[in-house]
Amino acid sequence: MSEKDDEGNICAVSALSRGNTAGSEKLKSFTHYINTAAQWTHEFTVLTECHFSLVLISLLSCTTNQARLTVSPSSSQFFKGDFVSLSCEEDDSSAGWTLRRNTSKQQRTQCGSTWGKPADSSCNIGMMMHHDSGVYWCESREGPISNMVNLTVTGGSVILQSPVLPVMEGDDVTLLCKTKTTPSNLPAAFYKDGSLIRKQPTGHMTIQHVSRSDEGLYKCDISAHGESPSSWITVTGDTLTCLCFCSFQHSQCDDNFMTVFALF
Repeated sequence: MSEKDDEGNICAVSALSRGNTAGSEKLKSFTHYINTAAQWTHEFTVLTECHFSLVLISLLSCTTNQARLTVSPSSSQFFKGDFVSLSCEEDDSSAGWTLRRNTSKQQRTQCGSTWGKPADSSCNIGMMMHHDSGVYWCESREGPISNMVNLTVTGGSVILQSPVLPVMEGDDVTLLCKTKTTPSNLPAAFYKDGSLIRKQPTGHMTIQHVSRSDEGLYKCDISAHGESPSSWITVTGDTLTCLCFCSFQHSQCDDNFMTVFALF
């Protein structure tokens, strides 16, 4: 896709969809960019000091080639006393990333300061406590950050094990309602946004082929044991690799310029 303005400047944009050739058809307007937890969503504007036409594109989702924060065991809820390992993972290297968190008591503290034990690119928390509830992310010295994950630690007797990372549209998602001291196959009721959606005899619930309408706040309840905290499940669309490049010429500019915006 390309456009030329009145002064002959050319702007071109190409977009590729990983695993979905229809992904590029979902690009529509491109006016502003927002980087939230290392994911570029919404819109982007191509601007320069030299006067030239704008190319507007919108993308469903572009994921940057930055570190990814993973949690083991994979859950957003934990009992007091649980062991948790958080890792900053990157395709080529994990060096240079620091794990940080925000809690109700501390802001932007890093692993090893007053909490956690650093281990290479990971941070281990031997015994999760209520004050460990908060938002965690990986951050580099240059400034970019990874995805953010929200972890909840409860002193109650029931938790909901749900995906800690966003899930892709079309995937199957299994939720597990478990107690701290008894087998995790007890009958459980599952709720979404405060409304009962299903009762399961074994404490497991699978949402098949999830869609955007399945995104929301989930919790569960086991009779005679109690209710879990609530956790948000995020559903994402296609992941796109986008490349935008603009070359332009203007009488007020001494040279030809090329600006490249690459999102991978």
